[in-house]
Amino acid sequence: MTLKTRFAPSPTGYLHVGGARTALFSWLHARHHGGRFVLRIEDTDLERSTAESVNAILEGMTWLGLEYDEGPFYQTHRFDRYNQVIDALLEKGLAYRCSCSKERLEKLREEQMAAKQKPRYDGHCRDRDVSPDEPHVIRFRNPLEGEVEFQDLIRGRIAVSNAELDDLIIRRSDGSPTYNLTVVVDDHDMGITHVIRGDDHINNTPRQINLYQAMGWEVPQFAHVPMILGEDGSRLSKRHGAVSVMQYKEQGYLPEALLNYLVRLGWSHGDQEIFSVDEMIERFDLKDVNRAPSTFNTEKLKWLNQQYIIHGDPARVAHLVSPHMGDLGIDPAQGPDLVEVVKAQRERAATLVELAQISAFYYRDFEQYDEKAAKKAFKGEADQALRAVRERLAALEDWQREPLHQAVTDTVEALGVGFGKVAMPLRVAVTGGSPSPDLDLTLHLVGREATLRRIDRAIEFIQSNR
Repeated sequence: MTLKTRFAPSPTGYLHVGGARTALFSWLHARHHGGRFVLRIEDTDLERSTAESVNAILEGMTWLGLEYDEGPFYQTHRFDRYNQVIDALLEKGLAYRCSCSKERLEKLREEQMAAKQKPRYDGHCRDRDVSPDEPHVIRFRNPLEGEVEFQDLIRGRIAVSNAELDDLIIRRSDGSPTYNLTVVVDDHDMGITHVIRGDDHINNTPRQINLYQAMGWEVPQFAHVPMILGEDGSRLSKRHGAVSVMQYKEQGYLPEALLNYLVRLGWSHGDQEIFSVDEMIERFDLKDVNRAPSTFNTEKLKWLNQQYIIHGDPARVAHLVSPHMGDLGIDPAQGPDLVEVVKAQRERAATLVELAQISAFYYRDFEQYDEKAAKKAFKGEADQALRAVRERLAALEDWQREPLHQAVTDTVEALGVGFGKVAMPLRVAVTGGSPSPDLDLTLHLVGREATLRRIDRAIEFIQSNR
């Protein structure tokens, strides 16, 4: 039998990092065992499900590279199948109609709470003959005795007494099926062998196992992944910063860096921090997933992202940073080769947004100097040093690193000053004070015309501020 996992989000919002990690763990488990990975959209909540949310989920999965082998399947396309199963349960006496009013159920709940009992349905309609013509829901006839036991692949043995479980609703009064019914039918029909999901579903599992057994279906294996916490110890939410996967794209994170960070949230392999996707597939094992919740640390993600920028293929980084240059109104085709700029700047930025910002000066003149840098560099005889170095630079026939370096060195010798007296004002004149690599490389990438124009501007700035 082929191992098969699934990711089954509800399209009521964006793809958040918790969902993305669950999808990643499911995907890795399937890939590690040569199995298949299914994407299912659980859109039975008709009021909250939206096409925009479906697109956001699909977009997030595509950006992360979590390709699925089957799907996306939509639950709203399968209502006939759910009704078929519900009718079969009714026929076998394993489900029944319940006409209890909301008022009766609310009163029952209040009484149970007052008596410090766990609120649960009392089986009032279990043996009544409710007419299909009156308003009703369909409830599953849960076993009254015994217990449900399963071996969770992360948490170990879990056992729940059937006396703790009530007769859950499997079809609402409007005719729509409920989550616990649809998920069981789907996982059975789609041949899902391993259900990997958040531990907020752990209370649903015993109920679902009873449904599987009532239908005579094979029960899949379950693995419940602990939640992700914010740095304050509460459940990760918007107030902790970005939680949508696509927000991380907008903020300049590489998909492989986010994947690497997510896989390490609750899973480890020795002391290794950085994993290629192939290494994740090779080494991932559910038994190594931690039972305790994980804490999301943005600084750690940022550090990891920087490693991917530094050590990644410069052409790929250039491709990914290009839209962020566009956001700054820069066309990278109008200027130095972006791949060369990436190579020059990549150790100075933690995100693609930062990389774009500190590289903008290569493509356009800046509006103002960094105040601190200008104060330090444009003092004393800085304008004379700039005038002298400009003369040598303007005379160069070959605008390459070696002759550029020589021109600066010759200026230093001719003036009889320290290297910094020429290099520092020249660097600020050309970059505005932005982080930059070796001076000769900076000048080479900025180009002759822009370099000379900016030196002239700096001389004028120094003289007008005396």
